[in-house]
Amino acid sequence: MRLSAAITLAACLALSSPALAQQKQGDHDSSSASDINGKDQAKDIADHWANAPVKEITKTHTGKAVVDGRTIPYTATAGTLTIRNAKGEPEASFFYTAYTSPGKHRPVTFFWNGGPGSATLWLRMGSFAPEILNTTDPVTVPPAPLPIKSNPDTLIGSTDMVFLDAVGTGYSRRLGNAPAKDFYGTDADIESFTKAIKRYLTINKRWNDPKYIYGESYGTTRAAGLSLALEDAGVAINGVMLQSTILNYGVDQPGYDEVYIGYLPTFAAVAWYHNMVPNKPSDLAGFVERARQFASGPYAAALAKGQDISPQEEDQIAQQLHDFIGLPVAYLKQANLRVTLSHFRKELLRNQYETVGRFDGRYIGTDTDSVGARPGYDASDTSINQAYVSGFMDRLTREFDYKTDLNYRLSVWDSRDFDWDFSHVGPNGRKEEMVDVAQDLSKAMRTNPHLRVLSLNGYYDMATPFFSTERDLKHMMIPRTLDKNLEFKYYPAGHMIYLNPKARHEMRLDLQRFYAQGS
Repeated sequence: MRLSAAITLAACLALSSPALAQQKQGDHDSSSASDINGKDQAKDIADHWANAPVKEITKTHTGKAVVDGRTIPYTATAGTLTIRNAKGEPEASFFYTAYTSPGKHRPVTFFWNGGPGSATLWLRMGSFAPEILNTTDPVTVPPAPLPIKSNPDTLIGSTDMVFLDAVGTGYSRRLGNAPAKDFYGTDADIESFTKAIKRYLTINKRWNDPKYIYGESYGTTRAAGLSLALEDAGVAINGVMLQSTILNYGVDQPGYDEVYIGYLPTFAAVAWYHNMVPNKPSDLAGFVERARQFASGPYAAALAKGQDISPQEEDQIAQQLHDFIGLPVAYLKQANLRVTLSHFRKELLRNQYETVGRFDGRYIGTDTDSVGARPGYDASDTSINQAYVSGFMDRLTREFDYKTDLNYRLSVWDSRDFDWDFSHVGPNGRKEEMVDVAQDLSKAMRTNPHLRVLSLNGYYDMATPFFSTERDLKHMMIPRTLDKNLEFKYYPAGHMIYLNPKARHEMRLDLQRFYAQGS
């Protein structure tokens, strides 16, 4: 189909050239030469059109990791997985990188980032692979040569790891005439990942090994939905790890106050970090807990009154809110006690002409002026973006020697046919216009009482605030007997918890215990 389109295009170009005028004058030789040249060029373009492979490929190399003084050999693989529709036709090629070590019945964990529409190089280069881009303080990573090093907190001692790129991201692509709608939506995405995981288990003979799934950001939405979809597909999951979680998109609808309540403890943590809290206490965890109590108690009650709140109560709540998040009382009253994320990021350090990051509130940015309502950019994004991309491409091209003419897509958002469908058909069979997969995870835990869930949260994450995560997971209404199967952990970090080496180390230890308890 691409060949015929290219030939048609070339023919049109040929007809629009001066050769057309010459043909009208009877110069048939020039016209024929132009047509031949156009067809040759069209064929050359078609022959060199970059496509994802239908036939699965792998490129491997070996290495050794040292974890807590123990040397662990591993094989690193960059490859593709071809998934097919019900007719057996290839419909997509998934790109992945994997790290495996010898051993009987070793756990295998599937990782992915979110977006939706984001590649998975962030988890690959920052979290638990044997090599990572080392970040220390929350500042911009300098240009090359980059600080790529062996990871003392790799999880290769506890689990094999497979990092999957969603269709349309990385080197993952649709094949043939597969339509975009079969991949760019909540349920379509879950279905394609189900197929990819089953394909990996099949070709690598891993069906009888413990299986875990690990999502970050929208990747937690995918993971929660997959927990039930995989069970329905005959794949029993041992554990689900949710890092920086969002399960319910419905609460973001205008007119609801839950979003302000959910953000308050995170705003308090960020204000505490930047020393903007009056009479700052020394204990962050204790301070955050008091913010939780205020958010779910007096603050929630005040917001519920809407415009009927009395001036006296408004003054009282504004003062208490100031004590937690550091913004001026007058500003809080002008905002009707409801501070948006963008306004908080701009207002907190306005007097210093600085803004704070969205993904990680520890990062500081600067705008051209200090009078705007919103930050001009997210310093927690720009500070690491180029380094992560360059580091991943360096490893992929030099160590894996992976060759392709495709562009590695960080995101599919710039694709003309990308239009994500956030609707979801829940376990009750009803269609929701905005996805809530907490109910999917709830059913998965109830139907598989061995399934364990670990929630990993950064105190300074303003993209997916931890208090909202707690609300969603604690409203799954699982029976008391399953309470032990749901754990929460917190770290002095943001959305990408692993950017803080101390937090990454703590998280690795928590995950090691999680795997050990499941053995």
